[in-house]
Amino acid sequence: MPKGHPRVSREVKQQILKRIKEDGLPVAQAAEEHGLSTKTIYRWVAGRIISPPSLLELARLKRENQALKQLIGELTLELRLEKKKADDR
Repeated sequence: MPKGHPRVSREVKQQILKRIKEDGLPVAQAAEEHGLSTKTIYRWVAGRIISPPSLLELARLKRENQALKQLIGELTLELRLEKKKADDR
């Protein structure tokens, strides 16, 4: 095995990619934690070691996105009304 090129098991690769995908771990941080280059991790992603989201997951994310947009709209409106009340006093 060449020096400087640690062999990483499939399980560890999947764990690293899961943390990046689900926990939002920056690639640079994951690379540093495991003594890898960011290029290596990006290669794993491109090699489809990380599976694309399923249609069910996409549908769930779209619903969640819509609900969050609705909540932002409601909170924005509520904030404007409170500000207007405060200005009218």
